[in-house]
Amino acid sequence: MAEPLSWLADGAALWHSLLWPLLRLLLGLACGLLVANVLEALHWTRALARLAMPLARAAHMPPVAGAAFALAFVSPASANALLAGRRDAGELSGRELMLANLFNSLPAYLVHTPAIFLLTWPVLGLPAVVYVGLTLVAAAVRTAFTVFLGRALLPAPGQSGMAGAVPAPEAPQPEAGPRPALEKAWRRFRRRLPRLVGFTVPVYILMYALQRLGAFAALEAWLAGHMDWLSFLKPQAVGIIVLHFAAELGAALGAAGSLLEAGGLDARDVVLALLAGNILSTPARAIRHQFPAYAGFFRPAEALRLILANQGLRAASMAFMTWVYYLWTRT
Repeated sequence: MAEPLSWLADGAALWHSLLWPLLRLLLGLACGLLVANVLEALHWTRALARLAMPLARAAHMPPVAGAAFALAFVSPASANALLAGRRDAGELSGRELMLANLFNSLPAYLVHTPAIFLLTWPVLGLPAVVYVGLTLVAAAVRTAFTVFLGRALLPAPGQSGMAGAVPAPEAPQPEAGPRPALEKAWRRFRRRLPRLVGFTVPVYILMYALQRLGAFAALEAWLAGHMDWLSFLKPQAVGIIVLHFAAELGAALGAAGSLLEAGGLDARDVVLALLAGNILSTPARAIRHQFPAYAGFFRPAEALRLILANQGLRAASMAFMTWVYYLWTRT
């Protein structure tokens, strides 16, 4: 009986550590893809684009970037699916795709802000407001920077180039009502779903294998041993930072709450430690969590470029906000 029980235990562990998280990821990506296809088929992306049109026009971006920006407030996965579809159709250049993805920094972060706040507030109290507020400002800085970057790199609307061209209106459908549009969306969804699964599953399994083999643990250990530049923090704060990129935010919050309650760290030290941990955890988190999701919509090389640009700008904006907060609170 020992061998069957061992097999069942191993199977249960594999289900909880690999198969169930992968299934949840695939379901989320598939739902995002289906929503994007339905919005396009019903031409609702035009209404979404009008909501963000002034900001997109200021950034010299095409209308689809404005639609993706508005959609990202509800579903970042659907926004990526929308951009990927237009990229595959040849309506977005590589530069426009990159900038449109960076443009979504603020709405994509706002989707997760309530969950982050509800996780941090019970443990930290007022420092949670400061931490979440600073990360939110950093996201706004990223979007604002992308607007200026778009103005510098893309032609103004109406000039030559893909960025300035407004797609011509599609010919009216001969059928009336939403049913033909929904059928069209379903056909597109079925055509693109195998690619989404075909890229996401192997990439996710590869990331899982690397984690099981200790690749990410080795990276985290290396980072932990090269943090002399954090000497401006109290020694107790280093433990929060190590936990942040070794065991995700929950463990870091537990340590921060304990030190805050015991008086080992004040609110300023806790906020600085969480910000530093957020920055240092960026590389491992991006490859471990973001790459499988992006690879379902974009080609692997393109997905990697988007993630590197997105996370690089994210780390830079977070470092900037950490520096501002440090100077602002320094006595």
